[in-house]
Amino acid sequence: MADTTADLNPRPKSALRRLMQRKLALFGLALIAVVVAGAVFAPWIAPFAPQEQHFDGLTLEGAPLPPDARFILGTDLLGRDLFSRILYGAQTSLVIGVVANSLALTIGTLVGLTAGFFRGWIGAVLMRFTDLMMAFPALLLAICLAAIFKPSLWIVALVIALVNWVQAARVIYTETTSLVERDFIAAERTLGAGTGRILFHHILPHLVPTIIVWGTLGISTTVLLEATLSFLGVGVQPPTPSWGNIIFENQTYFQAAPWLVFLPGAAIILLALAFNLVGDALRDVLDPTQRGRD
Repeated sequence: MADTTADLNPRPKSALRRLMQRKLALFGLALIAVVVAGAVFAPWIAPFAPQEQHFDGLTLEGAPLPPDARFILGTDLLGRDLFSRILYGAQTSLVIGVVANSLALTIGTLVGLTAGFFRGWIGAVLMRFTDLMMAFPALLLAICLAAIFKPSLWIVALVIALVNWVQAARVIYTETTSLVERDFIAAERTLGAGTGRILFHHILPHLVPTIIVWGTLGISTTVLLEATLSFLGVGVQPPTPSWGNIIFENQTYFQAAPWLVFLPGAAIILLALAFNLVGDALRDVLDPTQRGRD
């Protein structure tokens, strides 16, 4: 029975070694490291407080200043340092990305695992509810939920989690139903193993690679959704900086001061790209069917 289950998951050292051999994955990890370092050390890196308005941060006509020696990325429409706001905005994006995605993954795993293991009417009810949630456009549902609750950092994280768990639930359900039919699960039941032991000692450990991959890819989706909600004005509210509301606040200066929109937009794209690159690489190295093909 041990030999039957041993080939389902790759060894951690082997997976890590294969991951380190992928240049795109290393590039993604480097981007993530830069963003995380900037967010963590923002109080020491940022030259100004993110809400600080400078009397000399605007032109005589009241327009934002372009990048110069003092404001290395220029200022926004209120004379605030854009570089400082982008650094602190990284904190918002990462916190929401990690918290919302972790919560969504937890809900999705519990729903998918329960439905796939018990099946019957329990599985039918849970998966029909999942299908119902998938029928609603995620962005529209998130806007509706955000409009009902007063937008804040934690409310936005909760709203994103409530609309993003369905994909994970469907994937975990499919994996669980496949595992339940395997011989080693039947052998455990024959030996008298209880439901808890089968779930937490045999099925859940084999779902860890899938959970890791979806957890990594999901952060990318979460960051993009948070930026979209903030841009639409139903996400994190000013003066708390987020990359989405920085674009929202400065969109009227798109032609006169394009850096105000381009730079936070580039940060969003690069962070989402980084997590996608790492997630794709993890999917390949943790997938047993891919071993031996590199």
